[in-house]
Amino acid sequence: MIKFIDQARFKNKRVLLRVDFNVSLSTDGFKIADDARIQQALPTINYLLNNGNKLILVSHLGRPKKRDPRYSLALVAKRLGKLISGYKVTLISDFQTSADRKIIAQQSDKEVLLLENIRFYPEEKKGSLDFAKELCSLADVYVNDAFGVSHRASSSIIFPPEILPSYGGLLLKREITMIDRLIKSPAKPVVAIVGGAKVSTKIHILDRLCQIADYLLVGGGLANTLLIAQGYELGKSAYGYEEIEVARRLLYQSKRKRAKIILPVDMIVGLPDVDDFPGETRALSDIPLNRQVLDIGPSTQALFAGYISKARTIIWNGPMGYFQNPAYRIGTDFVYYTIANNPQANSLVGGGDTLAAISNKDYLGKITHLSSGGGAMLEYIEKGTLPGIEALK
Repeated sequence: MIKFIDQARFKNKRVLLRVDFNVSLSTDGFKIADDARIQQALPTINYLLNNGNKLILVSHLGRPKKRDPRYSLALVAKRLGKLISGYKVTLISDFQTSADRKIIAQQSDKEVLLLENIRFYPEEKKGSLDFAKELCSLADVYVNDAFGVSHRASSSIIFPPEILPSYGGLLLKREITMIDRLIKSPAKPVVAIVGGAKVSTKIHILDRLCQIADYLLVGGGLANTLLIAQGYELGKSAYGYEEIEVARRLLYQSKRKRAKIILPVDMIVGLPDVDDFPGETRALSDIPLNRQVLDIGPSTQALFAGYISKARTIIWNGPMGYFQNPAYRIGTDFVYYTIANNPQANSLVGGGDTLAAISNKDYLGKITHLSSGGGAMLEYIEKGTLPGIEALK
């Protein structure tokens, strides 16, 4: 059993708090485009602060191969400072240096410390117990509130519970509770919607969803791969031979599972990086060789809407197209609004790209649960647990 912080009630401790502040940045990298992941951690942060604890936050941002200012958490520290009133947020450049360890030791009661991007340290990804011991030497207690990275066997996720008294945060608790409620005994019919780019990274969850769902609606690059596996010519749309083989196996296996796979019947094609080139609707049999498939078409939107509007449980991960360009986000927006306007359905929506695509939309309150994790949500659905969750047990 995991013990959560609202069950432990510890006070006046130095807390090493693992959060997921892997926020979306603006295209120029100078602003936070979406601070949802910071907002989602606030209940845990405020709960711990209200109990007199001193917080040392640990997070990553992006996938830097080395220390890189483009992936600094400086913007996150600034935003967090505006969200927790009465506290100063100090960014610790390198907790391994004697100068910064002195700053940490002198932390004031009204100061929250944020360690610089934990992925600046190669030991984090390698899963180093010695590195985790260095981190844990800063604190008395460890709290994991980073559901979104709890599927990673990273040093700051799996080893601290071996070293310090450890607890789950309120966000982690909510994620586990809500996903279990929606997945373990779902109201039927269950409609799963999966988009994004690669079949290879989602093959296992697609197989699991075929067992859970009654209908599996597939869009994005994922749908392109499945359609090419069926023999369709989709112009310049990128794919790999190995992914086509994986897709063929999935289509074959799905015939023996319960879920019916629903694929697009028309597409919006265009040139992804040419803003003044309008997308055009084409049937699957009429995709120009010099164009890419970048969104689902209107007939596909109507087809998907028929299933979504009748669903009692909805699971959605992955956009329907190249949503970063407004010309090719209509399909993703349509799916979102169709889900939001189904009052009888419980809905579970997650994934970094998915949340980024809907972050500024109306009706977010009509989604039953917005998961802070993408890969973590899918892996939890698939396996019923995560390495970070098992570590806390």
